[in-house]
Amino acid sequence: MTPRNNWLVTAIALQYSYRLDLRGGVVPPSAFQVKATVGGQTAARTVTRVYSSTTAEVDDRSRPGRPGDRLIIELDPNDSNARAAGSTDPLPLDRAYSVRQVEDVRTPGGEPVLKAGPFASRNDDVITPVVDDFAAGSFTDSAGFELDFRLYQPEGFVRNPQTRKRYPLVVTLHGGGEVADNNMTQLTSNRIAVTFAKPERQRRDPTFVLSPQIPLPRPMDGPDGTDWTDAKVQAALIELIDTFVSEHSRNVDTARLYLVGLSSGGRGIYSLLAKRPEVFAAALPTAGWGDPATMDRITHIPIWADHSVDDPVVPYREGRFGKPGTWTLMNALETAGARVSRGEWANDLPKAQFEARSRALLRQARATRSHVLFTSYTPGTTPVNPHLSWAQTYENDVVIDWLFEQSR
Repeated sequence: MTPRNNWLVTAIALQYSYRLDLRGGVVPPSAFQVKATVGGQTAARTVTRVYSSTTAEVDDRSRPGRPGDRLIIELDPNDSNARAAGSTDPLPLDRAYSVRQVEDVRTPGGEPVLKAGPFASRNDDVITPVVDDFAAGSFTDSAGFELDFRLYQPEGFVRNPQTRKRYPLVVTLHGGGEVADNNMTQLTSNRIAVTFAKPERQRRDPTFVLSPQIPLPRPMDGPDGTDWTDAKVQAALIELIDTFVSEHSRNVDTARLYLVGLSSGGRGIYSLLAKRPEVFAAALPTAGWGDPATMDRITHIPIWADHSVDDPVVPYREGRFGKPGTWTLMNALETAGARVSRGEWANDLPKAQFEARSRALLRQARATRSHVLFTSYTPGTTPVNPHLSWAQTYENDVVIDWLFEQSR
């Protein structure tokens, strides 16, 4: 998954009943044909690399593979039919892919390893890296309102639940487009949750990741009761967090509870911080809006906010439903006594340049002892749609490293 083209099918794994040993040989991509049926249309996928392996995982090395009972067939992610998800929901991919071997595979010495044939295999499973590591659950609060959620548990805790090691907790608040009854799109529609669970981040910052989902029909009390600020939803969310922390009191570091959210999730962050200002160590609200009158309650909380200047869905200054956007909220925070460090740059910069600008803003904040940072994205530079200002937020290691440095 990438921020700009979402979920993609990047490889097929074939499992054999015996160990494949190519003796240093290379399988030509032309040896296999792959077809995909997406949206009722069947078309070929482009095979780029093929190698044996002991696991059903892509090997990123320049010389991939090792003898094993799996054959990994990598596919070109730029294929027009590479999609694994629609606008929000994952596509039904079970048995959507067929694989046929059309050339014999031999060792460099000419010994046969795999023979071509007329039969094709169809996939009988779908492996979604990182997402599959989230357990599914639901929580019913004291008023009887139910929230589905996904939970990622750090590997050290899974190996030894009796450990006394304490981990941070990241709570992710999805946007309005992910309100659903599938307990899935809060993970697959945007990078927000998987960012904190991917292996490279967990190696640096092992953490619990709690990702609740608002159910349908969308509960909304009043014109600004949007999603996470709906009275029923917010009460259940607060109770879910409190209960999770209480039941994992030995392993959750209560000084390092973090809120991250986008769009209406950003709105939820500003509301929740103001109601529970003593609970959270830091927050990342993206493309949010809120009530300036409550900003004086959260001046002590480290926040790194971002928003596209030309956002048409949640306007940068005006916000929604009479509640202002990020620009106005940052001004209100500053008026209330918080130092705000501001920066503006293009949202389509290459990752290295993007992070360099973030690093410079962070240096500026530290020099002025500011714990509130605000990134604005220049009009016309946010990919796909100006509202999607989180296009690089959760790819930005500078921001994520900053978040984990915060402690209450």
